[in-house]
Amino acid sequence: MYRFAKTVAILGGRAGRQLRHGSTAPQDFHSKYGMGVLVSGSVFCTAVWAYVLTQTGIVWNVSPVKRMTPKPWRDAE
Repeated sequence: MYRFAKTVAILGGRAGRQLRHGSTAPQDFHSKYGMGVLVSGSVFCTAVWAYVLTQTGIVWNVSPVKRMTPKPWRDAE
């Protein structure tokens, strides 16, 4: 257990240092396409939910209370 805790502490400290001082890995993809991917994903999600809510005919949160009547019980013969 000690080795595991020590490894986690070392990796956690290393990750914290990378966040504070900047990572050594190139950040090309996120700096180039990050905002475009975020905006296009948001637009897609909004469009899909707008379609689902307005065009599919789903009735939301309808309670069956006082709308359904139980079938009459059949006694065993």
